[in-house]
Amino acid sequence: MRIAIVGVGHVGLVSAAAFARWGHDVVGYDDDAEKVATLQDGRAWFYEPGLQELLDEVIAAGRLRFTADPAEAIGGVEAVFACVGTPPLEDGSPNLAYLEAVARTVAEHSDSDTLLVEKSTVPASTGRRLEQVIAREQTRLGKSLRIEVASNPEFLREGTAVEDTLHPDRIVYGTSSDWARDVLRRVYQPLVDEDGCPVVETDVATSEVIKHASNAFLATRISFINAVARICDQVGADVEVVADGMGHDARIGRGFLSAGLGYGGSCFPKDVDAFAHLARQVGVPFRLLDEVRAINVSQRRLIVDKLRQELWHLDGKTIVLLGAAFKPGTDDLREAPAVHLTRELAEVGADVRVYDPVATAQMEAMFPGLATFDDVTPALAGAHAAVVCTEWEQVRALTPDDYLRALAYPIVVDGRNAHDPDVMLDAGLRYHSIGRRSAAGQAG
Repeated sequence: MRIAIVGVGHVGLVSAAAFARWGHDVVGYDDDAEKVATLQDGRAWFYEPGLQELLDEVIAAGRLRFTADPAEAIGGVEAVFACVGTPPLEDGSPNLAYLEAVARTVAEHSDSDTLLVEKSTVPASTGRRLEQVIAREQTRLGKSLRIEVASNPEFLREGTAVEDTLHPDRIVYGTSSDWARDVLRRVYQPLVDEDGCPVVETDVATSEVIKHASNAFLATRISFINAVARICDQVGADVEVVADGMGHDARIGRGFLSAGLGYGGSCFPKDVDAFAHLARQVGVPFRLLDEVRAINVSQRRLIVDKLRQELWHLDGKTIVLLGAAFKPGTDDLREAPAVHLTRELAEVGADVRVYDPVATAQMEAMFPGLATFDDVTPALAGAHAAVVCTEWEQVRALTPDDYLRALAYPIVVDGRNAHDPDVMLDAGLRYHSIGRRSAAGQAG
């Protein structure tokens, strides 16, 4: 099949490479000429494990190319996958202007029957709106092609995006006709034949809700265990053992029950807000999601409180943040806890340093003049306290002696529970984690 991908970000580029890997003829389009030029040189413009190798394979096979020309991208294709951003607005609703622009572009440049597929995360009813935009544009242009809208949400995780796309736990798509359903069946048939993953076929609105409900539920689990960790702090319990004990129940499971700094990234924060906004729009009270967000924000304040507990005031103190990206395996800083902590610590006069193995350039662009390190040892040297923000293997590998030799004060606040508290405390560190034994001799 001939397929176009509009938007070559974290979702679009991985999807384009995967479709090409399954034998389709794929063109990636973006209006960012710099990104396109980088991709035309055969280089991924962001870090994702396995992505560069996959690009090398499919570009060499002649099945994937890139363009900044919408007519070149969309003319003659059977399906266009919209992978553009839907950033949050002030009221929590997603900004759908970029997606609307894709619909107008498809209406203008399509020269045959085309299926426009929402892969961007959107609220229910977006499909109907896009069809309205396309119908109006076709009327304005004097065209009468068959252009339908389908929903095909992505469920990839940054850091494992290539693996998640090539070996997904399910494929979901929603369509409004047999023709559209058959197009998507042909898109994914090579994957189904190879991997055997389950396929959920439904209508457009249901598919749109599946994505938002999935991310909101996962975010709820994270905030739930973080609230439990606060209780563990107060009563001397160990949140990790609590989560293990809960996880043995087949109805609960262990996934997304790891206490820490909270969730970040491009999906959970905005999707929780967007789903809550949709609920308000349709008159359904869903205050649970407001509390999920509030708990997540409060986790970052907890880290600052722990630092103050040890250092009294933070003005003039050197604090090193270990990890900038919101999770290991990516250089994505969107809603990363380390970004928020950098701002909050700088506002109270702290001298902030940041270590990350892949995201230092992005941090420097966001915070000009910030001291950044891609080697953890000099980052630690002489700092008054270290905060674990991302559980990179390079951070997990640090020993108590590494901290004791490098830090001016032996203070470690572990926002990801990356270290063994008994080992850290027995070595003489002032060690604080989330919901586990810490420097006070109990949880907290």
